[in-house]
Amino acid sequence: MTPFEIGVLSLALMGVSVMAGLFVPIALMASSYIGVWAIKGSPDLASKLLALAANDAISSYFFGVVPLFVLMGFVVSEAGFGRDAFDVANAMFRRLKGGLGVGTVGANAIFAAITGISIASAAVFTKIAVPQMIRHGYKPRFAVGVVAGSSVLGMMIPPSLLLILFGILAEQSIGDLFLAGIGPGLLLALSFSIGIVVMAVLAPNFVGTPDQKSIEGALSGLEILQKGAPIAGLIALVLGGSYAGGFTPVEAGAMGSIGALVLGFAMGRLSLARLWNVLVETGLVTATICFLIIAAQMYSRMLALSGVPSGLGSIAANADLSLMGVMLIYVTIVIAMGMILDSSSIMLIVVPLMLPVILPLQVDLIWFGIITVLAVEIVLLTPPFGISVY
Repeated sequence: MTPFEIGVLSLALMGVSVMAGLFVPIALMASSYIGVWAIKGSPDLASKLLALAANDAISSYFFGVVPLFVLMGFVVSEAGFGRDAFDVANAMFRRLKGGLGVGTVGANAIFAAITGISIASAAVFTKIAVPQMIRHGYKPRFAVGVVAGSSVLGMMIPPSLLLILFGILAEQSIGDLFLAGIGPGLLLALSFSIGIVVMAVLAPNFVGTPDQKSIEGALSGLEILQKGAPIAGLIALVLGGSYAGGFTPVEAGAMGSIGALVLGFAMGRLSLARLWNVLVETGLVTATICFLIIAAQMYSRMLALSGVPSGLGSIAANADLSLMGVMLIYVTIVIAMGMILDSSSIMLIVVPLMLPVILPLQVDLIWFGIITVLAVEIVLLTPPFGISVY
């Protein structure tokens, strides 16, 4: 068999393994090892090549951005800043039809700007916002939909773990990706908010009426300032310092983590016991992401040896597909994969395959990264997997 045929068979093996229930990184590693072994004809050489890939995968200084932003996200969540964001956003929009839902979207957008983890947003606001919306007359299905839909903003509004992951896979500037995600993220938040207001006008039975006497909404200006200032300070520290050129993305993550820890202890919201839980959760998530990236690097090396990406690029060029045609096919594949896989796994599988197809089309990879993350946001809501909904 030719290397191309071996590469295609390895991909098929990986797909069958995942469908059979094998963990995605293990499936990637196993199919990569077997593929390199078949191409080179030596199991020892396959082992050495994959060991080198594993070392190269996480030896970069910029990989440090992952545990730092994960740590910041867990500290912010544990310290209760999500509830503060909800209280502030609810106070701002409580007189608007569907204002509680709009406030939830706004709180998710704020929370996303200091965590970058959609699952954290979904978990926090399911506990905070859903009971409040139901109590004010929202249909339970609509209340849960608002939280699940707006929680995916965490994957677009920087800092975002998926943008970081794409930057590592495509070797693009994480700072540029963060900057590019601001506009689409805010546009998504605005679109969600407009949709809620439209629903409140056209289908008021789904949405409660503004509760003018609600204690939760009736915050004074001083209370709004007290609740909003720490969050605004963290956002300014992380994003402002990064975009102003004062910090690299790694340093911004470190400063954000330090700032969140200082605020949490200073405000009496963190204890040593709770900090230990944060550190354990951070270690578990970082180890998981590290394992995924190592598997993706092995998979990319196997693909490069087999020539599958360049072969797919040739097929796309010979098919005379326009950029729009290629992107429509790509987004459709990503959404279809979302029915069975999580967001990180999808990116690890499709991005290395698509980069050689996209590059000859003179596509800006920063733009391609934003489109990829936007498609993956849809994946987070796509049944039957739909982890944000789950």
